[in-house]
Amino acid sequence: MGRRGCRLAVSTGVSTAVLYGSLALFVSILHNVFLLYYVETFVSVYKIDKLSFWVGEAVFLIWNSLNDPLFGWLSDRSFLSSSQSGTQISSPEVVLKRLAALSRNGPLFAISFLAFWVSWARPGIQFLVCLCLYDGFLTVVDLNHNALLADLAVSADDRTRLNFHCSLFSALGSLSVFLSYSVWDKGDFHSFRLFCVTLAAVSALGFASVSRLLTSRFEKEARLRQDEALALKELRIVQNPLAQQEKPVTLGEYLRQLSKHRNFMWFASMNLVQVFHCHFNSNFFPLFLEHLLSDSISASTGSILLGISYIAPHLNNLYFLTLCQRYGVYTVIRWLFLVKLALSVAMLLAGADQVYLLCIFIASNRVFTEGTCKLLNLVITDLVDEDFVANRRQQAASALLFGMVALVTKPGQTFAPLIGTWLLCVYTGYDIFERNSVQDSAAAPPVSGQASSTVPLREGCFYLLVLVPISCALLQLLAWSRFTLHGRRLQGVKAQRQGAQHGHLMDIKAI
Repeated sequence: MGRRGCRLAVSTGVSTAVLYGSLALFVSILHNVFLLYYVETFVSVYKIDKLSFWVGEAVFLIWNSLNDPLFGWLSDRSFLSSSQSGTQISSPEVVLKRLAALSRNGPLFAISFLAFWVSWARPGIQFLVCLCLYDGFLTVVDLNHNALLADLAVSADDRTRLNFHCSLFSALGSLSVFLSYSVWDKGDFHSFRLFCVTLAAVSALGFASVSRLLTSRFEKEARLRQDEALALKELRIVQNPLAQQEKPVTLGEYLRQLSKHRNFMWFASMNLVQVFHCHFNSNFFPLFLEHLLSDSISASTGSILLGISYIAPHLNNLYFLTLCQRYGVYTVIRWLFLVKLALSVAMLLAGADQVYLLCIFIASNRVFTEGTCKLLNLVITDLVDEDFVANRRQQAASALLFGMVALVTKPGQTFAPLIGTWLLCVYTGYDIFERNSVQDSAAAPPVSGQASSTVPLREGCFYLLVLVPISCALLQLLAWSRFTLHGRRLQGVKAQRQGAQHGHLMDIKAI
């Protein structure tokens, strides 16, 4: 896809970049509410017991890790096998396949979101079923949406522009967090349920309508590509010098190829830590507010701080993306790791009594961490290009590679609450499932002659708050220093993929 063929605009109607970005809105309006309330709902409203919670999280860990490569393989295996059958798959056809999956699974994702907010089974069973069902549809939607980022454009500027619109619409979707505060009431769920039904309806209709608009646009392009391909086939000039595979690629062969992909391995190691840190911040943000700042700030200030922490990363990412266009994604991500490390060390030295610094650090820690997460899709699309070139594929298996990244990194999503609560319990004696007993014992005076093996909860929260990002930043800087897909190497990979796709007439014009 050359610069002429990758303009992210269209002469009539809304640009493809805007439509692509709007799909992020229909995910974020639901997913932010899910992240904020699902644990509180099952622990405080449905009264799930501790064993059922841990069993549910353990099963969810397995399912959450395996469903990404599973759905990615089901989606892209035909692309890996197309060379043997002689079938040429054009870019518009690939895009249409992604859009069909989004139009089917987007509304089902919205329906699965509603299953959390009505008690229809025993808490332990409902917790497990809802988590797995919701994550399954979310995975299909995310894989196909992210894969479109690699399928719609190759150049860094065009992909950055697509990601810009995703960040903008994700920021709009985060407004659902602010609105949710006005209806959230653990004692009366009626208003909150109506609010969730409204969000789900907007999401389902949005997926259906936007997918239809994009489908109609690319159906015209697909028919044009097919006509051109048939004409060129008759002239025997359709050849791709990189496509020399004679046999379809099996899953085992693909995994062997991936194991030799050094940049993928280093990126996955770094991203595992990043996913852990992102979800650690999301899970423990309310806890840090309660035990570090509740005595110094009002409840309304805490709510505003929490809401801003969901919106600011998306808005901040718009600035990060402009930096990426100027300095490159690799450099910007490295800067963000260094900033995270510097801020955490500074907060550790300042101490827990600096209330205003603590407010800034808690918010900025989440903003910079989430901002980094939102840039990583651009790196994965570059890995898609490198995989395409290195293994001489007929068509880039973008959804499959996104799924393989998730296979390695998604365990961090489950390890975050498990390791966080375990560290807090070991260090301070605080147990989220036994809050009253812990608070009572903390309030009671110590028995004469009996030494306490734990530290105050506030002190434990502070050290957890600053030492986790320090540890994560050091590990990430180490892994990122070994990643080589940037600079001239990246430019060379993109030039080879663009040349190969021009050979297949795969460029998508005027998107």
